[in-house]
Amino acid sequence: METIDWDQFQAVEMRAGTITHAETFPEARRPAYKLTVDFGPELGSLRSSAQVTDRYTPEDLVGRQVLAVVNFPPKQIGPMRSECLVTGFYADDGSIVLAVPDQPVHNGARLG
Repeated sequence: METIDWDQFQAVEMRAGTITHAETFPEARRPAYKLTVDFGPELGSLRSSAQVTDRYTPEDLVGRQVLAVVNFPPKQIGPMRSECLVTGFYADDGSIVLAVPDQPVHNGARLG
C-alpha cells in the first residue's frame, strides 16, 4: 500500500451532507441514482451520480447524511454533471454501502 503524508490527506475535502433529492438515472451505463446533496451555506447543494441501487431506493436516500468528496473537478456522466463523489464501502457481494456519520453533524462538516 502506498502511503501519503498529512498535507495530501488535508487536500481532500470530505464533507457531510444531507441528500435532499434522489431519482433513478436510466441514462447511466451502470444502474445509478442522481442525487442532490445539501452541504450547508458554505458549499450549497451539489449533484452526484451514485451506484447504490443494490442496497437503497430513492426513498431510502432522501434525508440521509452521507460523506462526500467535494473538491474533485466536476465530471460529465451522460447527460448530468456530477459535482461531488458520495463515498461508500464495497460489501462482499460487490454492492456499495454508504459511508455515513454515526451521529448527525451539521451539513458541511469536514472529515478531520
